[in-house]
Amino acid sequence: MPALIDQSHEVVSVSRGLARSYTHNAAWDRVEQITADRQAEEKAGIFADRIVELKPDIVIDLISFNLASTRPLVEALRGKIEHFLHCSTLWVYGHTTAVPAGEDEPLNPFGKYGIDKAEIEKWLMHEARITGFPATIFRPGQIVGEGWTPITPLGNDKAAVFSKIARDEEIILPNLGLETVNHVHAADISQLIQRALTNRSVAVGETFNAVSDTALNLRGYAETIFAWFGLEPKISYVPYEEWMKLQPTPEEAHHSWEHFARSSCLSIEKARRKLGYEPTYSSIAGVKESIAWLVENGKVEKPKAWN
Repeated sequence: MPALIDQSHEVVSVSRGLARSYTHNAAWDRVEQITADRQAEEKAGIFADRIVELKPDIVIDLISFNLASTRPLVEALRGKIEHFLHCSTLWVYGHTTAVPAGEDEPLNPFGKYGIDKAEIEKWLMHEARITGFPATIFRPGQIVGEGWTPITPLGNDKAAVFSKIARDEEIILPNLGLETVNHVHAADISQLIQRALTNRSVAVGETFNAVSDTALNLRGYAETIFAWFGLEPKISYVPYEEWMKLQPTPEEAHHSWEHFARSSCLSIEKARRKLGYEPTYSSIAGVKESIAWLVENGKVEKPKAWN
């Protein structure tokens, strides 16, 4: 939002009002903040009308998770806006046939989140191409940056593994540690959105991957963090089924499985070619910024080598 303000847009933020920005920026003083409980207002049938009453030129929908939420908003905005951007997810791919996966790669979503997002994408692209609704879809990877806990080498969002590395303790990875995760810095998602707005004529009716330029495999990811902490890697490997039994809870094990099973690795060539998108952060640079913030805020132990 600060970036949109800097580009002289009038910006209205509609949210539950429960979260604060992770970094201070004076531009937030020029953002109009509107508090709304989307789920409750959708049930009451008033949310879409609330958005229309704001008379927007552009709508960026970051929090629609099923078609029943997206469709009424689109119908209400039809013929009234210049551009509609929908935040999807790299999980629409499910398992991929080839990597890095481009936007035209067949989708094999599994799990409710990925399946529902894929359904939204299919419907929005149909509306864009058949009825002319000005939709653009972007698919973020695992988000990193100040304030975010990165998906870890264990495939979950539990920052404790970074403290374990900082203490020079061994970590255990599944199989050979070659499953992948594809991070993206929040600022680079912002960059892609801005470029889509600026290049509306080539962005409407299109889908773009919003990730860093390379994915990380779990082993390389862990080794890099050990080295960054001034330590020799201490990593062992066990078969996946055994590894799952070692996790603290079934829920944590399943969260890791969600990432392992997809092993995301996406291409950004389309966004580069059509929008001029060029990530500022590599995956590991974004992860390091996240971890540094976690250390500074007492959420991860400080490595001895940093003292």
